[in-house]
Amino acid sequence: MNALLRLTLIVAAVAILAALALLNHHLLLAAVSGEAAGNRAFAAVFVARAELPRLAMALIAGAALGLASALLQRVLRNPLAEPATLGLSAGAHLALVVVAVALPAAADYPVAVAFLGAGAAAGLVLAATARRRFEPLSVILTGMMVSLTATAAAAAVILASGDYMTGLFIWGGGDLTQDGWAPVLRLAASFAVVAVGAAAALRPLALLSLGDAEAKAAGLSAGVLRLMIIALAVWLAAATTAEIGIVGFIGLAAPLIARLTGVRSSAGRLLAAPLAGALLLLLADGAVQLAGHLTGLRIPTGAATALIGGPLILALVPRIATLTRPDVLPKAALLPRRPAGRVLLLLTGILAVTLLLALTAGRDAIGWRLSLDAAPWRFARVALLAAAGGLIGMAGAVIQRLTANPLASPEVLGVGVGAGVGLAAVLLALPLAGVAAQAAGMMAGAVLTLALLLAFVRRHGFGAERLLIAGIALGALLSSVLTSVIATGSPAGFLLLGWIAGAAVEPSIEAAVGTAAVLAALAPLALLHARALALLPLGETVARSLGLATARTRAGLVLIAGGATAASTLAIGPMSFIGLIAPHLARTLGLQRPVAQLVGAMLAGAALTVAADWLARMVAFPYQLPLGLFAALIGGGYLVFRFAGGARAA
Repeated sequence: MNALLRLTLIVAAVAILAALALLNHHLLLAAVSGEAAGNRAFAAVFVARAELPRLAMALIAGAALGLASALLQRVLRNPLAEPATLGLSAGAHLALVVVAVALPAAADYPVAVAFLGAGAAAGLVLAATARRRFEPLSVILTGMMVSLTATAAAAAVILASGDYMTGLFIWGGGDLTQDGWAPVLRLAASFAVVAVGAAAALRPLALLSLGDAEAKAAGLSAGVLRLMIIALAVWLAAATTAEIGIVGFIGLAAPLIARLTGVRSSAGRLLAAPLAGALLLLLADGAVQLAGHLTGLRIPTGAATALIGGPLILALVPRIATLTRPDVLPKAALLPRRPAGRVLLLLTGILAVTLLLALTAGRDAIGWRLSLDAAPWRFARVALLAAAGGLIGMAGAVIQRLTANPLASPEVLGVGVGAGVGLAAVLLALPLAGVAAQAAGMMAGAVLTLALLLAFVRRHGFGAERLLIAGIALGALLSSVLTSVIATGSPAGFLLLGWIAGAAVEPSIEAAVGTAAVLAALAPLALLHARALALLPLGETVARSLGLATARTRAGLVLIAGGATAASTLAIGPMSFIGLIAPHLARTLGLQRPVAQLVGAMLAGAALTVAADWLARMVAFPYQLPLGLFAALIGGGYLVFRFAGGARAA
C-alpha cells in the first residue's frame, strides 16, 4: 500500500508539472503574440529561441544539480552536501566576478574559470575538515563559512568596479533566461560526461559507502576515488553556475526526495536524484514565469527554488537521520577554564584599544593619520557599532545556550534574516513607516523565526544536527522572500538592498543612544536568566526536575534574543558570523559559566564589529566596503582557521 501510494504521488507530481509547463507555454505564446500585434512568426521564433531553450535549461540544470549533489553526498556520506552548502557555487561566482573585472579576456572560458573557483572552495573545505575525517557537521559549517566569505569577496570586487548593487542582486538569484541553444548544449555535454563517469564508478562508490577500510580491502584507493568523484561533481556544479548563476536547494532536495521515495540501490538513487532535480527546477521556473505573466513581478528563479525547497526540507526534517557518524565522532575536548576576571579584563582592554583606534586612526588623500580631532565626529558611528555588536554577541550566546548547540547563532538559524522579513513587511504595508514601526516589525520577525525553530525542537526532539538543517532551510526560505521583494524594484526593495549591505549609512547620536539603551535594558534581563542558561543545555527533564519553568523561561529568552537581534540589525544591518564568533571566542578563552560568557560575548561582539567597520573603511580607501559582507570575510576566515587547526567548534 505504501509503495502504491508513493507511486501515485510521483505520477501526480509529474502530471502537475507537465500541466504547469503547458499552461505556462500557452500563456507566454498568447502574451508574445499580443505584443507582436498578431505576428505569429515572431512569436514562433521567440518560443523556439527563448522559451524552449529555457525549458530545456531548467531540466538540464536541475538534473545536473541533482547528480552533482548525489555524488557529493555519496562520497562524503553527508546528506547535506551540495554545491550551495559546500560553497562551490559561491566560489565559482567569485572566480567569474574576479575574471570579469580583472581579466576580461579570460571571460570567454566561463566554465573553466568557474571550475577553478569551485575547486578552490572544495579544496579549502576538504583541507579544513580532513583532520576530522570529513565529519558532516564540520563540513557543512565550513562550507557555509566559505560560501559567505566568497560572497563577501565577490561583492567587494563588484563594489570596486562600480556595479555593486547590480552584482549583489544578480548573485541573489539564478536566471534561466536564454537566447539560443548554445548554453543548453554546453551544459548538456558536461552533464553527459559526468553521468558516464558516475555510471563507471557505481561499484567503487558502493564499496566506498561501506567505509575506507572496506574499500582498501577491495583494492581501491579511497582517497584517490573520493577526489575523482568530487572533481566530477565540482565540474558539473561549476558548469551550472557559469550558465545560470547560483540556484540553491535543488541539490539539497533532489537526493533527499530520491531517498524518501524508497529507492534503495546506488544506481537507482543516482538516477532518481537528477530526475527529481529536473522536476523541481522545472516547477520553480514555471511558477516564476506564471507569476510574472499574472502579476507582472519578475522573481529570480533562484529565489523560487528556496520558496519551494525550504518548506519541503522543513517538512522532511523529522525523517532525516542524524548526521553524526559513529566512525567520525569527535573526541571530547576539554576547554580551558580560566579566571573570569582576567579574561574579561583582557577583552575589555582589547575593546578599549579597538575603540581608540577607530576614533583616532584613519586614512585620507595624503596617507595614514592619527588625530584626536577626528574623535568627536566619529563618536556616534563608533558608539552605534559597539552597542549593536554587543547586542548581537549577547543574542548569539543566549541562542547557543537556549538550543544547547554551539553552532547556533542568529545568522546560522536565520533569525537575522527573519528580522529583515519583518522589516520588509512593514515597509510594504507602511512605505512611510518610522524607526519605531520598523523596529517593531524586525523584532516580530526575529522572535517569530526563533520561536518557530524552537517549536520544531520541542515537537520532534531534534538534536544539534537537525536544528542546523531546519535553520539553514528556514534562513534560505526567508532570504528568498527578501530577494523577491527586492526584485519588485519598489522603494521598499531599494531600502532592503541597502540594509542587506550591512552599512551604517548615516549614524547619529540619537541612534547610538537608542541602541545603547536597548543593550542596557536587555543585558540585565539576560544576566538574570543565568541559572536557566546553565540548566537548559542539560535537557528538558533535568531542568524541570531542578524547578525550572522551562516553557516560560524559554519564551522570555526568545524575546531577549529576538529583541537584541532586531535592534542590532536595525542599526547596522545583518552581521555575518559575529553572533557565532563572539560566544565561541568567549568560551575558547575559558569563560564557561553563563554570566561570564554573556559578558565576554558582548565585549567580543562590540570589538569585532567596530574592528570590522574600521577595516572596511580603511582596506579599500577611498571606497567603503559593506560592513556586513566584510564581517563575513573576518568571521569566515577565523572559523575556517579554527577548523583547519583541528579545533572543536564549541
